[in-house]
Amino acid sequence: MKVVDKLEKFYDRNLILVVEGETNYCEYMSESEKELVERLKERNNFTGKKGEVLSLNFIQNDRLISMDILGFGKKEEISDNLFREVIFKYLSDKKGSILISTNTKELVKVEILCEIVGNINYSFDEFKEKKSEKLDVEFFNIELTNLEESLILNEATDVIRNLVDLPANIINPITLAERTVELGKEFGFEVEVLDDNKIQELGMNLLYSVGKASVTKPRLIVMRYFGDRDSKDIMGLVGKGLTYDTGGLCIKPADSMMNMKDDMTGGATVIGAMCAIAKNRLKKNVVAVVPACENAINGNSYRPGDIIKSMNGKYVEIINTDAEGRLALADAITYIVRNEKVSEIIDVATLTGAMMVALGTFTTGVFSNRDEVYSLLEKSCSKYGERIWRMPLDEEFAEDLKSDVADLKHMGARWGGAISAAKFLEIFAEGTPWTHMDIAGTAYNNSSKWYKKGASGVHVRGLYEYCKNR
Repeated sequence: MKVVDKLEKFYDRNLILVVEGETNYCEYMSESEKELVERLKERNNFTGKKGEVLSLNFIQNDRLISMDILGFGKKEEISDNLFREVIFKYLSDKKGSILISTNTKELVKVEILCEIVGNINYSFDEFKEKKSEKLDVEFFNIELTNLEESLILNEATDVIRNLVDLPANIINPITLAERTVELGKEFGFEVEVLDDNKIQELGMNLLYSVGKASVTKPRLIVMRYFGDRDSKDIMGLVGKGLTYDTGGLCIKPADSMMNMKDDMTGGATVIGAMCAIAKNRLKKNVVAVVPACENAINGNSYRPGDIIKSMNGKYVEIINTDAEGRLALADAITYIVRNEKVSEIIDVATLTGAMMVALGTFTTGVFSNRDEVYSLLEKSCSKYGERIWRMPLDEEFAEDLKSDVADLKHMGARWGGAISAAKFLEIFAEGTPWTHMDIAGTAYNNSSKWYKKGASGVHVRGLYEYCKNR
């Protein structure tokens, strides 16, 4: 993406952005072309309503020029998300080179254009003989701000989309760790990988138990970026890294397993956030941890009724082996609090089907024990059209986690399942400011009007913005 101030080549399509009821001619249009537009507008009753398109073709210097005029509705009603929706719908089926121009300042949203083009250009096609054609977008006489930052965010988001879209026969705990090491070298953050022996040595028995039945044993992936050595403040990110989830002995129905490769999206999200944070050289200190494991089945599987000692010393009664993510996260949260001495934690996980029932596939449910953290996170996510909604943390749900045979059980009653899962995780934060993002509905095939099918990459940008501004 770049800006041009004069036309030195022909484009497959010229796109002019307009608002309703206003005439908008760009500098490169001749008087005859303007007259053609006016006549076509009148014939087609084009006014520039939201999503309305006026298409025209004409000859210029013996070349056929294709031009579209795209309406965004009334100027006073334009919002960032309306802009995302309209531009995504228009560009999603386009190919080749496009020149975008506008004389309306309310439509100069280059960062959002960059975000949407990046979304459209991502394609999981490495196993297809025919590759997808990319959009090549340039802007005519539009002032750019933070384009480099936006392009890096696109790059980081594509990293996590690819990790999530790759099948579990390629991405497992070991290969996820190996790829994270490579990304650390590429983007500029340190990576330490703890193997299954070290995990057991640290007493991370919950994490180990979830993954011990797999032929690829668990890994704890620790990423560190210190952009402000003078500060003792360390932001902590934790992402669920279940590279595949069969449900364990409480096995899932076959139809529910098809997309279980996406159960590591929380881990991929914090990896992507670290890529963006490091490459943009934020003056912040951030440590991210991914408990990577596969919930498989063999004679060594953990069982309902087992009692397992967690890293923080509490004994946990296992209720259902398909509620494995909170177990892996619990030990990872204890680790990042005690061993990395973080000042604050945000964990990200495809944790509960209950969250999808509550909020659908548009919105991420967020739990936080700090009002100011949630407020900044909401502002950070909304900048990029990432929808979040605050959920309650009522103490009644902690009561529901009491066990008759251990310190606690890892599941409560059926009702309010997303809340009881969050209350379980909060215990392991040990009083540290903590926020939990349940992305079960938004991580894959997000239903918002500006995401493609497949891994959405949601919250890489929001987490980056939060760390940038906290």
